[in-house]
Amino acid sequence: MKRISQYKKLFGIEKEIELKSLKSTYRNLVKEWHPDKFQEGDAKREEAEVQSRAIIDGYHFLVSIAPETLEANLEAYTETTNSGIADYIHKGMLLEITFVDGATYEYFGVTKPIYIKMINSNKLNRFAKRSIYPKYTYRKSKRILQEA
Repeated sequence: MKRISQYKKLFGIEKEIELKSLKSTYRNLVKEWHPDKFQEGDAKREEAEVQSRAIIDGYHFLVSIAPETLEANLEAYTETTNSGIADYIHKGMLLEITFVDGATYEYFGVTKPIYIKMINSNKLNRFAKRSIYPKYTYRKSKRILQEA
């Protein structure tokens, strides 16, 4: 959740993410902070390199959790969540679930008590369908299931 709010703040997003306005803000920020605008050895150039990386990462992250993106991928997401859970990892407030079909999704804001309820559930996928998938912001992770 911290990451989401950090990127929203960077792009000046207060409510829901709209891809069209996100894209124009992204372009303006990249123009403003492009490292090539500064001379070699200038302290501002190093700051611009760091800032431009944050802008690029933030843009890709926000696009991945935008309602338009999630809606476009809803059918594949539903198919994946129905395939069953192969593995899961909980770090802080992030729950990463790898599904039987090999896709991995990250769920943001999942507290430790919810995670404990999930792992203590006798039907893991059923619990997740009711208490995780519909309630938490998610995005598809680039990580894929490794075959042994």
